[in-house]
Amino acid sequence: MQIDPNDHNPQLIYQLMTSVIVPRPIAWVSTLSRDGVLNLAPFSFFNGITSKPPLLSIAVSRRRGIRKDTAHNASSTGQFVVNVVTDPQLDKMVETSADHPPDVDEFASVGLTPIDSVAVKPPRVAEAPVQLECLTRQIVEISPGIVDLVIGEVVMFHVSDELPIDDGLRVPAAALRPIGRLGADEYTTLGDIKRVDRPKL
Repeated sequence: MQIDPNDHNPQLIYQLMTSVIVPRPIAWVSTLSRDGVLNLAPFSFFNGITSKPPLLSIAVSRRRGIRKDTAHNASSTGQFVVNVVTDPQLDKMVETSADHPPDVDEFASVGLTPIDSVAVKPPRVAEAPVQLECLTRQIVEISPGIVDLVIGEVVMFHVSDELPIDDGLRVPAAALRPIGRLGADEYTTLGDIKRVDRPKL
């Protein structure tokens, strides 16, 4: 079957992409508006870019051409925090995906605990075992009025003391228990983990 995206409406292509580009990590992004209102929202079009410098990207779709709070705050303040979603936080994360007005504090509305960051002003999610404090390095408007690609530099990593971490700064995935996004309203936890050594030439 061949599918030409030009022959279908964007919602159908979204459903196709999110059902085949799987699993996707989830960036649970906390930001702070200039007026001091906390915002927390999940995004699964998210990934790392490079480690030197440590950069990551988050695609934030606009709502009827208007920037969502996350992209607006990341742009106006230049700061945000990515909190890694793990199995115990799944239900709370889904709750924060609701379309709240800008003056609603999602931390308070779903019963999460904000804790101070070290290098940026937006708080971290205390319940998340890994948090990445970021400075906004660039926001690229993709397809004008459709998507904001937020590029951030991680300036501070936080890893829970309850997680094992080796001398190579590796956190075992089985201990982290990250949640991955699938298509529609489906999510996944880790199944079998296979180790395959790279060939040495």
